[in-house]
Amino acid sequence: MNPEVSTFIENLSQSWQVEVAGTLRQLVHEVIPEVEERIQYKKPHFLKNGHYAAVISPSKDALAFMIMNTSDLEFPKNFGGPEERKWLKIKEGDTVDYDLLRGFLKEASSTL
Repeated sequence: MNPEVSTFIENLSQSWQVEVAGTLRQLVHEVIPEVEERIQYKKPHFLKNGHYAAVISPSKDALAFMIMNTSDLEFPKNFGGPEERKWLKIKEGDTVDYDLLRGFLKEASSTL
């Protein structure tokens, strides 16, 4: 794991964001064991074979988890974004379906 990504997550302004971002990071590493992670555009990016697979994007009151390479997948209505990338905006108190995210990430990253 990249220490810059660890520091980024540890320094998020809200404790719930630290917890959720840490869980999302672990999820990415479980789904893509060979993942490369780095800070790019001031947020954690996760790459497989040099291609973007996922991004964690914090904001003042939310945390977005973006999955790349999603053109061939069907997502629920609560996901935003264009056809090639989808994100779930998570707010404090939301119940996150990590199994759902794991499944989408696994399928989307399988062709990278």
